[in-house]
Amino acid sequence: VVPDIRELIEVDDVMEDESLRFGPNGGLVFCMEYFANNFNWLEESLGHVEDDYILFDCPGQIELYTHLPVMKQLVEQLQQWEFRVCGVFLVDSQFMVESFKFISGILAALSAMISLEIPQINIMTKMDLLSKKAKKEIEKYLDPDMYSMIEDSTNILKSKMFKKLTKSICGLIDDYGMVRFLPFDRSDEESINIVLQHIDFTIQYGEDLEFKEPKECEEDKSALVDEYFQDQVDE
Repeated sequence: VVPDIRELIEVDDVMEDESLRFGPNGGLVFCMEYFANNFNWLEESLGHVEDDYILFDCPGQIELYTHLPVMKQLVEQLQQWEFRVCGVFLVDSQFMVESFKFISGILAALSAMISLEIPQINIMTKMDLLSKKAKKEIEKYLDPDMYSMIEDSTNILKSKMFKKLTKSICGLIDDYGMVRFLPFDRSDEESINIVLQHIDFTIQYGEDLEFKEPKECEEDKSALVDEYFQDQVDE
């Protein structure tokens, strides 16, 4: 049985409560904090069956990861229960086809990584919805060169002040050097397998049976990505 947090608390009920009078965001924050105070419910719902592979479908509101400690508390609690935890940060590829939007997305991913302090796989989703031209354009964002991106970003910004700000932000991202993206195309089985392999490797899922590692070594990863994009062009 898959645990459903709505069995514990539901946003609609919180918003309709006359004594609370929360809006959508406030209601969600209240629900998450209530959840954090009732981890015993989660423990009972999950059970302790060996080799379980559990996915948490988390809310998309970024403030839950940047402003509040709830998700960090959840991660720490799962680790105390001896679960291996990996974060999977999803970014809509249609949002990332322009460099200044990409910078915003990469900062959000970096913020979540720093806040949660767990291994994280960053994924560009909905690649199947992009045009061939957009797929070719977005290839450079999978393993970004932030210094070349500075030029791409600042050319559309006339203010010198924003040029300096953008340069500082790109320098910060490059200094951390932690964020890379995998493309996810639900219509391409190989794309799905590559993402799953990286997640399995990160948490060493089933390592008691055999040691897991991605099929491709790190230096071959870019070659596989290039092959994916070349297949899209040839179609």
